[in-house]
Amino acid sequence: MISPQASIDPKAKIGINVEIGPFTTIYGNVEIGEGTWIGPNVTIMDGARIGKNCRIFPGAVISAIPQDLKFDGEDTTVEIGDHTTIRECVTINRGTSDKWATKVGSHCLLMAYVHLAHDVTVGDYCILANTANIAGHVHIEDHVIIEGVVAVQQFVRIGQHSFVAGGSLVRKNVPPFVKAAREPLTYAGVNTIGLRRRGFEDQAIAYIEDVYRTLYVHNSNMTTAVRVADVELPNSEEKDVILNFIRESTKGIIRGPV
Repeated sequence: MISPQASIDPKAKIGINVEIGPFTTIYGNVEIGEGTWIGPNVTIMDGARIGKNCRIFPGAVISAIPQDLKFDGEDTTVEIGDHTTIRECVTINRGTSDKWATKVGSHCLLMAYVHLAHDVTVGDYCILANTANIAGHVHIEDHVIIEGVVAVQQFVRIGQHSFVAGGSLVRKNVPPFVKAAREPLTYAGVNTIGLRRRGFEDQAIAYIEDVYRTLYVHNSNMTTAVRVADVELPNSEEKDVILNFIRESTKGIIRGPV
């Protein structure tokens, strides 16, 4: 299952039924879970912690040191969950002393040439399409889809079940459950198709639509809109998720429709 042409440090911890292709290099401070497939010409450097049943395609570089001049050799990691696929030429850098780890959840798909910088966190069931570039300290919550050629500025947060259109420049936080598109990046409606695919009931989607109608259509001031939504709209788990996200968004959120 391991090619004799692979270069594997004997200190690396390799699980059972792991397949490693030719010309792949694996450093010593590495852990790889059982059932993972690693193709040819992959580089997995010190600090990588890779889960079970992952797939890593040729040209990927996992756990290289951060592209951050403040990095001073800290003992940091890249942590990848189970059943995640990393396609060709993806680069994932180690964390720094800020969070000590760059993390990718389980059941994710990172398409070709995606870059995750230091201290990024990606939740479970996320899809990042080709050439998405994610700067340092970004937090991407569960079930997010980011289309191709998207650039995300450092310290941005992207809320759960949201969708970011291809070619976007993400400079502000993207709230949960929404579609974000246009330039500058703008609220483009609720991600109803994605929510239905993931089993959200029509009533829950209606609650979400009511919240965003209050935030982005009926009010021009976001502070006022949050207060109105909190007081006047029915209580729901989705409303709490949205309003708490906005209250915590010190970087600000994307603009409304124009």
